[in-house]
Amino acid sequence: MRLAVFIWEYPPRIVGGLGTYISELAPRFVKLGHDMTVFTLNDGTLEEHEVQNGIDVYRPLILNSEEVVPTIVAEDIQRWGTGIRFFADLTISNILSANKLVNELVRKEHRNYDAIVAHDWLSIMGGMISKRELSKPLIFHLHSTEKGRNLGEGSKTVRDLEYTGGQKADHIITVSYAMRDELLSLGFPEGKINVVYNGVDAAKYDISKVPKEKVKQIRESYAIGENEFMILFVGRIVVVKGVDRLVQSMVYVRKKIPNSKLVIVGTSDMQYAIEEMVRTLKLEDCVKLRFEWISEEERIAHYAASDLCVFPSLYEPFGIVALEAMSMSKPVVVGARGVSGMREFVIPSGDMQSGFHVNPYEPLDIAWGITSALENPDRAKVMGLNGRRLVVENFTWESVVNSTARLYEGLLGRRRGS
Repeated sequence: MRLAVFIWEYPPRIVGGLGTYISELAPRFVKLGHDMTVFTLNDGTLEEHEVQNGIDVYRPLILNSEEVVPTIVAEDIQRWGTGIRFFADLTISNILSANKLVNELVRKEHRNYDAIVAHDWLSIMGGMISKRELSKPLIFHLHSTEKGRNLGEGSKTVRDLEYTGGQKADHIITVSYAMRDELLSLGFPEGKINVVYNGVDAAKYDISKVPKEKVKQIRESYAIGENEFMILFVGRIVVVKGVDRLVQSMVYVRKKIPNSKLVIVGTSDMQYAIEEMVRTLKLEDCVKLRFEWISEEERIAHYAASDLCVFPSLYEPFGIVALEAMSMSKPVVVGARGVSGMREFVIPSGDMQSGFHVNPYEPLDIAWGITSALENPDRAKVMGLNGRRLVVENFTWESVVNSTARLYEGLLGRRRGS
């Protein structure tokens, strides 16, 4: 297959889970013999065109249109304030990328593509423009929704982009059955939707490959002793991830397990609020905050250093971080209310238990999950081993790529046969 892929983040520019997803998926697609051309956002510091691992990557240079865009967009976008620059950059990038594909690569250079692929609302504009111009099938990957990310309505413009993309697309792929149900509730066409879970590189996320000296170094950096438990949260520190309620839960955890400490690592738009909460609850001695992005290597080492990983998201269509922790043989506590892909792969009971499901809206319930995991270290170790086994058997990136490729080929095969 020859695929034209629109995605807003791509290596070396990785912002979140979407960047991790495509950095794992794209090279493996090429190894299967498929051809992929990627169109992505240029922050002004990257090459306009380069070849990475056999993949053509185009990043058209954009112009700052933040003074113009507010006059031509809907009122809800105008209220984004400084964030309007982000929307403006995305819009221009989508248009220039579609122009690059349609007018230069296809019409001028006579390249041919079997399908157009777009990821989330961030890239669906370019996908829809290209579909219309080239009359090629459009495959729309939805990793989350505007309504879910904002625990309510969010931006009507973004919701409309998602919905229109779903109607125009020939095929929709999403990351969990919980997410599929959400899309159906929002009016997306049922017959187009298929589920393919995300994965993890189990060879890379392997606790046996992290030196004991590195583990010791990390624990000492947070003043965590050998006889203390390290509870880890890593990810974006935003409201939807439930970090504030996780901090609150430590009031109850410490009463039952006083030798426990919580480490929170990640970029944040609520740093002041979290710091103030820690001070107000007098948790400075047991809640360690690190408001910064850390490399993948450092993240793997943090998993290895921890005793338990907790991800009490209020909305989480999949939750790659939980899968990473499981691959590192760590028990996990995950939010399992509402749209939660994590409850589909974290087993909460039985012989293959790998963690606990909790109500992420209730700090007391989060505390129950944490204390239940830590009060029996032998049981926690078994849960970690179970999690590792589940990942190796069911959630590798190879299985993700194979399932995704089969769906693509099935769609294209049906079109050719029609």
